[in-house]
Order: sequence, then structure tokens, then C-alpha cells
Amino acid sequence: MQTVKQIVHDIADHLPEQATFDDVMYALYVRQKLEEGLRDLDEGRTYTQEEVEQQLLGKRPS
Repeated sequence: MQTVKQIVHDIADHLPEQATFDDVMYALYVRQKLEEGLRDLDEGRTYTQEEVEQQLLGKRPS
């Protein structure tokens, strides 16, 4: 597993030379959200498409 410092270096290495601070912040934000999603997946905190639809539409599971 990469450290945060290694992740930041990796992101910086892949940004174009003309990248702005906003580009950097967005890349870090996306990476953080991806890491959170993968952690949720590993820990079983996920829902099926059907479960989400039922929650959004206020239906009870069949």
C-alpha cells in the first residue's frame, strides 16, 4: 500500500506541466474518493443496484 506522500508524488508525476493548483486539488480529491470506495468495498459497505433503487423509490425489499 502506498503512503500518502507516494500517492501525491505519483499524481504530480502524471499531471501536465501546465497543471493548475485546481487541477492538483481535483486529482487529489478524486484519488481520495477512489480510496474510500475501495475501502468500503473491502469492508463490505456496499449496496446492490436493486437495494439503492428500493431506497430511492421508497419501496420495500421483495
